[in-house]
Amino acid sequence: MNAFLTVIPIILIRFGLLSILDKEALKRAAYFPPLIGSEKIAFWFYQISNILILLYLFFLKIKNDSFWSCAGLIIYSLGVILCIVSVSNFAKPKKDGINLKGLYKISRNPMYVAYFIYFLGCVLLTHSWILLGLLIIFQISTHWIILSEERWCIKKFGEEYINYMNRVRRYF
Repeated sequence: MNAFLTVIPIILIRFGLLSILDKEALKRAAYFPPLIGSEKIAFWFYQISNILILLYLFFLKIKNDSFWSCAGLIIYSLGVILCIVSVSNFAKPKKDGINLKGLYKISRNPMYVAYFIYFLGCVLLTHSWILLGLLIIFQISTHWIILSEERWCIKKFGEEYINYMNRVRRYF
């Protein structure tokens, strides 16, 4: 089976579900705060690695011949579930725009965590070292994007976000 089929849920969740829940949330999810210094380079690595992951899945096949395939299916399924929940939580922030409910109580970046888990499942399903390399690049660059988002959130939400940062971990 072609591995590009694994991309269909993420597209439906990220664009379809988010659009149904709140069109403004779709715009918010596409917004990147102002980047400085090496964050600009990380942004391009993020964008390019994201595109390459999705495109490379066109050329891969899902393998179902080992323990790793079973583990991949479980991790992939967990990633899909986390994507649905985190996108749903993202669509319903407080009136001032800050998200503090649902998965945002245990992670400041549950969508990014969900994407990583989701793509890790794809790596295990396809047994692709190249896809793993792209995922590592994606995740490292994501960290830099997150740092810029945190700086922006501190500026926008002030003390409330700083208190949130002190209570809730950046990842899980």
